Amino acid sequence: MAHAAETAYVPPAEVPDVELYHPKSFITKYIWSQDAKVIAIQYAFTAIAIGIVALVLSWLMRLQLGFPEAFSFISPESYLQFVTMHGMIMVIYLLTALFLGGFGNYLIPLMVGARDMVFPYVNMLSYWIYLLAVLVLVASFFVPGGPTGAGWTLYPPQAILQGTPGADGGIILMLVSLALFIVGFTMGGLNYVVTVLQARTRGMTLMRLPLTVWGIFVATILALLAFPALFVGAVMMTLDRLLQTSFFMPVIVEFGEQLAYGEGSPILFQHLFWFFGHPEVYIVALPAFGIVSDLISVHARRNIFGYRMMVWAIVAIGGLSFVVWAHHMYVSGMNPYFGFFFATTTLIIAVPTAIKVYNWVLTLWRGNIHLTVPMLFAIGFIVTFVNGGITGLFLGNAVVDVPLSDTMFVVAHFHMVMGVAPILVIFGAIYHWYPLITGRMLNDAMGKFHFWVTFLGAYAIYFPMHYLGFLGVPRRYYEMGETAFIPQSAATLNEFISVVAFIVGFAQMVFFFNLVWSAFKGRHAGRNPWGAASLEWQTPDIPPGHGNWGAKLPVVYRWAYDYSVPGAAQDFLPQNLPPDQVAVDYGRREDLPGVAAQPAE
Repeated sequence: MAHAAETAYVPPAEVPDVELYHPKSFITKYIWSQDAKVIAIQYAFTAIAIGIVALVLSWLMRLQLGFPEAFSFISPESYLQFVTMHGMIMVIYLLTALFLGGFGNYLIPLMVGARDMVFPYVNMLSYWIYLLAVLVLVASFFVPGGPTGAGWTLYPPQAILQGTPGADGGIILMLVSLALFIVGFTMGGLNYVVTVLQARTRGMTLMRLPLTVWGIFVATILALLAFPALFVGAVMMTLDRLLQTSFFMPVIVEFGEQLAYGEGSPILFQHLFWFFGHPEVYIVALPAFGIVSDLISVHARRNIFGYRMMVWAIVAIGGLSFVVWAHHMYVSGMNPYFGFFFATTTLIIAVPTAIKVYNWVLTLWRGNIHLTVPMLFAIGFIVTFVNGGITGLFLGNAVVDVPLSDTMFVVAHFHMVMGVAPILVIFGAIYHWYPLITGRMLNDAMGKFHFWVTFLGAYAIYFPMHYLGFLGVPRRYYEMGETAFIPQSAATLNEFISVVAFIVGFAQMVFFFNLVWSAFKGRHAGRNPWGAASLEWQTPDIPPGHGNWGAKLPVVYRWAYDYSVPGAAQDFLPQNLPPDQVAVDYGRREDLPGVAAQPAE
């Protein structure tokens, strides 16, 4: 009977099952590992470790902004170095690595029904090159002159001129580290794309993939297309610094002497950087969109509203993200017609993003909402992303952006969209999939404390920052001094923001304690504690063993969102449950309107 069901709903296998590499020792199992799950944990630990460094740097920045002249060890040069390293670490080495290297490696093979990534050895290399990139970046703290203080966007010519902090070893190590990161990511990214396209199990059509996989898949394609622009920019700036080429360096006089540069274009670097930089926003956001879609569906016990529309919205956002980059460059002196074009495309990309928000809300509508910790973080993300997106409409308009561009308003907008929102998703995803990874539940009380302090604290930090921007408080300034147009209230607000930033930062220690404590003392999760329908929760062992699926790969009969099914014994139907094994209270499962197993497409 089961075989008949397979042949009725699922096409035959196109390729035979492949033999995995089996580790022979502790080193090949946990260090030089080719298992995507172990590599994911390695990515996650490395990204979180360097992220803690960036968190400490942000505290040092807030000490200076909130209490200027109170800390003599923070000099103007070191402040600029803190800004630069904090920004680059958070955007590249934490968020990109954690979403794609961490969640991508762990979830893609499990969610598509594969035993591992298609190229396990290359996958292993991708992590170790990423780790090398992180170590090269950290090394810049210990070279003479310290790390670069050029700002996280590394604009030439000042990035490589004397007078800028870290203009010798610091900027070179930063550029080399970025190049290494991109090499490592390319290895991993090719793995993610090929695995999704070629290693899906029988019955797992593209339109049955969980939205988490779609988000990571499209984000990886964006990264493979966008990172080369940053790579060539880094290589050319390194050559400008070491060999005095003039890719980005115009004719320039330094301390009364004309330098050997000439005829280069600083604006060219800005175009290369932002051609990478704006897709980078969606390289982080699209996996977050996918993960939030799955969290909401599972914890509201409701099938995702408009699945196909959500998929095509992800694809549309990915495509449009390549034609909006110059809205970061309105103040660079571009032709007004270009400004009009990029303002228009910026408003257009808001449409598929808004579709996703509407669909999330409609998924929640009349759902059986369980306010679990993952659900709280998912709802917090939606609210935060909408808030940040609204301020993006301000900055996407060239006329409004020009006076706001160099103010704290941009810092507030950027952190709401690119900082707070993705971090909320990361936390929600960890609380959701921690039982799958460890077999134990995270402590619920600590989780809710962590959520409320983080969520409310983030708003206490960044809402006042918008007001500071409207006052005209500039960003990246070490100290305001006596400035006629900035009232005393700005200094008071900066003190308040700094205090809250420390409170929120220390609240993360509760999260880290929860991670470690629950791994040993947490409640046993059992099988599928959230009642999720997607494939990663249906493995023979929890946590999944080497090869994920035991002797036989799963067969998929439906999409990942069959929740609250009328008449079903449980309120959800796993993707791999054959139609003839679905227990219902009346009639046959296939006769129920709207919930029949979908034929393979």
